[in-house]
Amino acid sequence: MKALLPDNEIERLAALYSLDILDSPAEKDFDDIVALAAAVCETPMSMVSLIDADRQWAKAGTGADFAETTRDLSFCAHAILGRDLLMVPDTRKDPRFADNPAVTAADGIRFYAGAPLMTTDGFALGTLCVMDVEPRRLAMDQQQSLRALARQVTAQLELRRYAYALANTTARLQQLERRKDDLAGLVGGELRSSLRLMSSYLENLGDTGRHDAELADLVGRATAAHVRGFRELIDHLTTMADAGLGGDSLHMRECDLTRVTQRAVEAVRPIAASKHIWILNQAGGPSLPIIADPVRLEQVLTHLLFAAVKYTPEGGRVRVGTEMESGPAVRLDDMDLPDGLRPDLFPHLFYGTIANPADVPGPDRGLAVAKRILDAHHATVALSDRPGDGTSLHVVFPYADLTPTELVHDLAVA
Repeated sequence: MKALLPDNEIERLAALYSLDILDSPAEKDFDDIVALAAAVCETPMSMVSLIDADRQWAKAGTGADFAETTRDLSFCAHAILGRDLLMVPDTRKDPRFADNPAVTAADGIRFYAGAPLMTTDGFALGTLCVMDVEPRRLAMDQQQSLRALARQVTAQLELRRYAYALANTTARLQQLERRKDDLAGLVGGELRSSLRLMSSYLENLGDTGRHDAELADLVGRATAAHVRGFRELIDHLTTMADAGLGGDSLHMRECDLTRVTQRAVEAVRPIAASKHIWILNQAGGPSLPIIADPVRLEQVLTHLLFAAVKYTPEGGRVRVGTEMESGPAVRLDDMDLPDGLRPDLFPHLFYGTIANPADVPGPDRGLAVAKRILDAHHATVALSDRPGDGTSLHVVFPYADLTPTELVHDLAVA
């Protein structure tokens, strides 16, 4: 049965295309998520699928060849019609899928569960799904983990778009900064003299009511000579304003770092529980006001926590807390295990957020993206690793004492 189109299909496709993710190469960040989804749900197959106008395309997959299929035959095209997990215990007993070639084939798909990849604007881009050749159901904790992993996929996609937009904004502002001296000379010299002439002519006209033909001629010639300069100045100022206030700008406001951190912990907790990793949440202290984009910052902290869980051996411990250091701070500790096992988090955090966060390929690209968003928040990142104590990451934010004008300027030049 062919799936209906979502009511917001045009806007949904626009949101998908804005991410520039379709037909991109495989990436370990997403490969790790599908591998973890398959392990947690105990299924042989898992996939990150994106639903294009007429096809389903796989960003990552495990257990089968998931490159691409038509949308008419897509299970996930049905899953994106809702906002929550779609679970089909036996596809042969569901009229939507019973005649699907992927079901009727030998060793066909008999079980499907897909969690929609919901953007923060409410668009379902595709799914994180798991499949099996035997009918079955997911336990409640498996369903929760699949939803949490789907949120990780969406956060990764959205953070990359914002990081790319911030990089473009920075480049544009640097180019504008290089032109500033030329424009300053223009304003301080030639344009100022033209404005003086205009002011003198208008003042004389207002005082006497008489037209001074000679002065008017000077004003006309001076103005005509510098029309281009005036236009360049106006264009420059308009571009400066637009550069920091585009549609992909961070939406900065005062928020509570403690509450944002708590939400991030709860978002990752189901994934940690599936690996029997204990998250000790010490982010329950007093309010710590900062200036931030609370949605993007929560996605960044969630990704850092997910990295800690991903690179920690089963049975490990992750501690999260908020405190006041040189400013409001988040502390993430990936603690060593009693039997001497150590988490593998330090090198990934180092290469992703410290060494060269501007352009990090491979498995640490997601961490580099997170660092770029933290840079835009003027946050300071410190990393340590000591035997017996484990890996510790501190992220310190400025106090929330910026005026609105300072905030817009600082965000624009971040």
